[in-house]
Amino acid sequence: MTHVSSPSAPRNVVVGVAGGIAAYKACHIVRAFKEAGDNVRVVPTESALKFVGKATFEALSGNPVSTTVFDAVDSVQHVKVGQEADLIVIAPATADLMARVVAGRGDDLLAATLLVATCPVVIAPAMHTEMWFNPATVANVATLRQRGITVIEPAHGRLTGKDTGPGRLPDPEQIVDLANAVHAGARLPQDLAGKKVLITAGGTHEHIDPVRFIGNSSSGRQGFALGEIAAQRGAHVSIVAGNAAELPTPAGAEIVPVVSTQDMFDAVQERAGQSDFIVMAAAVADFTPASQATSKLKKGSDSDEDALSTISLVENPDILATTVKRREAGELDSNPVIVGFAAETGDEHTTALEYARKKLQKKGCDLLMCNEVGMGKVFGQKHNEGWILDAHGGVVDVEHGSKIEVAAQIWDAALAYREV
Repeated sequence: MTHVSSPSAPRNVVVGVAGGIAAYKACHIVRAFKEAGDNVRVVPTESALKFVGKATFEALSGNPVSTTVFDAVDSVQHVKVGQEADLIVIAPATADLMARVVAGRGDDLLAATLLVATCPVVIAPAMHTEMWFNPATVANVATLRQRGITVIEPAHGRLTGKDTGPGRLPDPEQIVDLANAVHAGARLPQDLAGKKVLITAGGTHEHIDPVRFIGNSSSGRQGFALGEIAAQRGAHVSIVAGNAAELPTPAGAEIVPVVSTQDMFDAVQERAGQSDFIVMAAAVADFTPASQATSKLKKGSDSDEDALSTISLVENPDILATTVKRREAGELDSNPVIVGFAAETGDEHTTALEYARKKLQKKGCDLLMCNEVGMGKVFGQKHNEGWILDAHGGVVDVEHGSKIEVAAQIWDAALAYREV
């Protein structure tokens, strides 16, 4: 099991920038690392400076910017920058830059820095779709990954001009989160290539009337983080998202928006039979109002007063338990690995972990990620922690870390379980 944790000490981070229209997004990446307390050195190519000026990168990073191996020769800068780096992130990376890295070129400061670096290197490509799928680029990406360099899958969306498709630079927040996870030890091998992954995320809303609803504080961050890691590891990802916050879409993922638990139940059952892995990370409501008013209930009116003070509830369908039962009955052709989530608080008699063990046994899923939730814990936060339990009795501690790091551990556990 890969151990990952969030960075706790300032690091020397090199942000490489190649010459593409997405170079402006590198400014947000530099700022994010700086705000986290890192020492950031921007190393652009000459072409990159045609899109974003040297002064901008120097102002944001607080360090001098150079593109050539002939600057600061007395301090052997062309070697020193790479030797001292704790993490190198190249965003955007063009097809040309990746080709030069594969060839081992050292004709500018960025290429030379990569030649001497021994730290984790994360490359975020950005280019037109035809360039991304060109056999030369495909081969270069495969070579870089074989050499231990992490190459992030590009996003799908609007490109330069009227073109749309895969090749767009991912959101800066996604790049920073993935880079931090890689630095902390997360792996992004293509071990989910060709697999179909179904994930639930966010919280469901059970409407009382057109205005009011019963809900929870789930942001959907953990579910989307699971989708991000799965996509980066090669999977075809579908996320059934219940009222999730505005989060960046994982590379190539299908987002299925739903509102209520019943909506989520229907969407999952429709797709479950074609999925190799199903991860139920959503915070669903166990109960829903027995009836929903068609117009807003008015506070204080004689006819509506009882309706607002007393709400009759009925039980929602159990998405996780139903999916497990369908698998056991042979109704799911793909025989998926099923992962559940348990948001527990514990009490004076029973710990959150003990409640999770009972839930795992009751639901019958293969793995269960248990979060100890509460005020200011997990829901809506960028970090998570807890335990991963499996049906064989195993328990793995998940230490406090970003949700993208926790997602990497969950996928490690799910793939290991499938191999048992």
